Amino acid sequence: MPKGKYQRSKSLDLAGQNANSRLLNPARIYENSGEPRCLSPIELAALELAFREWADIPFRADTRASRKRILLIFLLIRYTGARLNEVLAIDPVRDINASKRSVTYGKGKQTENALRREVQISSGLMSEIQGMIKDRAIAKKTGSWLGVDAAHVRRKFYERAVVCGFPQEFGSPNAIRRARAVELMQSNLPLPVVQRILGHSTPNLTASLIAFSEEDIHQVAKHFMERERQRKTSARNTFFGKIGHIQRGDIQSRVELVTVAGDVVTTVITNNSLKRMGLKTGSLVTAEVKAPWVVLQKARKKPLCTAENLFHGTVTRILRGKLTTEFIVRVRDGTQVCSLVTEESRRALDIREQEAVWIMFNSFAVILHVD
Repeated sequence: MPKGKYQRSKSLDLAGQNANSRLLNPARIYENSGEPRCLSPIELAALELAFREWADIPFRADTRASRKRILLIFLLIRYTGARLNEVLAIDPVRDINASKRSVTYGKGKQTENALRREVQISSGLMSEIQGMIKDRAIAKKTGSWLGVDAAHVRRKFYERAVVCGFPQEFGSPNAIRRARAVELMQSNLPLPVVQRILGHSTPNLTASLIAFSEEDIHQVAKHFMERERQRKTSARNTFFGKIGHIQRGDIQSRVELVTVAGDVVTTVITNNSLKRMGLKTGSLVTAEVKAPWVVLQKARKKPLCTAENLFHGTVTRILRGKLTTEFIVRVRDGTQVCSLVTEESRRALDIREQEAVWIMFNSFAVILHVD
């Protein structure tokens, strides 16, 4: 993400916070001041993408393993809201439970501000963690399981934040932990569950937990993590992001959705739908496009066409049938886009796997969804 992108994102975040302050912060759980104090969900996703791309670059096995360990640390902080020292202290055999899809913190050395707790994660993230655990190069044991110095981790976190165009301090482990807390609360996860996930030990925690048993908390957290994972990785032809601009007309409105990678998906919906769905600048939504409406084109430069939505991607799979062919294209934020064409069109396109293509669709082909 280029520098300057943060300034646009920050303005977008502030607009969303101001417009939805009462909706997102009904109990004044977190401060809603004039300046955002942490990354937004979209910026967190951009930072995650930067970590993943950085970890996949090296050809040397030792360098790749070192970066994968940093990525693993980031993912645990990003999705469990744990402290850096808690993540570095976990033991994969003792603290990671694949069947329950959970990570337990605090089984080892206790700290004054940390609670022993079990945090739910999505099935997809658990599969990824299990794959890293089985990789001997990544999970080598040098002192602690991850074998990484805390100061080194912080430096790498700062570097990735700067690469994304964010202030360095917004990439610190503590800042990411704060951002995760705000993200969970903005997504309407009950406050007692958020407190439990982060391991906050506060006087009001006990009182707020009266209506929630341990099993209740686990079930709510598990449901939320799975729903969050499905929303982000979905689903082919599904773009997740934040509304950046709304242009109202007399009957219909033009809505621009900013994706994780900073691309823009444009759609046109009726004013009645805009009001019924409660859409505002800053709202988190999902845009869906049906496969037959997605057009493919091989071109080095961005095509000149009337379609409002154009994305560059790589063909990852081609499924041929007797009458139609399905092309799967991965765009830069990881979204998989499916295009369905006739066999005659497939021959004319002459597109092969791993080739770069442009995908395009017009604004009337996009359907918006909210949770």
